[in-house]
Amino acid sequence: MPLVSLENTITIALSVSDRHASARWYEGMLGFEPIYHADEAGWSELRTKTPNVTLGLGEHTKPAPGNCVPVFGTSDLDTARHKLEAVGVRFDGETDVVDGMVKTATFYDPDGNALMLAEDLTGEA
Repeated sequence: MPLVSLENTITIALSVSDRHASARWYEGMLGFEPIYHADEAGWSELRTKTPNVTLGLGEHTKPAPGNCVPVFGTSDLDTARHKLEAVGVRFDGETDVVDGMVKTATFYDPDGNALMLAEDLTGEA
């Protein structure tokens, strides 16, 4: 039995310099559908052609090319984080919260690959 419970969703998060331009590119080139642009959070999401898989675009002035972070949905991030930390999993700082939107926490696998947990706070999930 797994240590934490995940939902059947995944977001693949990419670092980009212009979310709106990148969203148009993914829409035109791959047929992904924009879900929303959260300008106040510097974040956009697009629906891919794969059920329950979205593409997240995080805007950064100096994006990290090749940077891809799988984001796993969970209904209780605090409990999941506590369980992972209890067995020595390393997290990158505190949990981030965008009120009414999302709660996220970045952690690392044994090889230093970044992964993220996300809890939907919109009440729509």
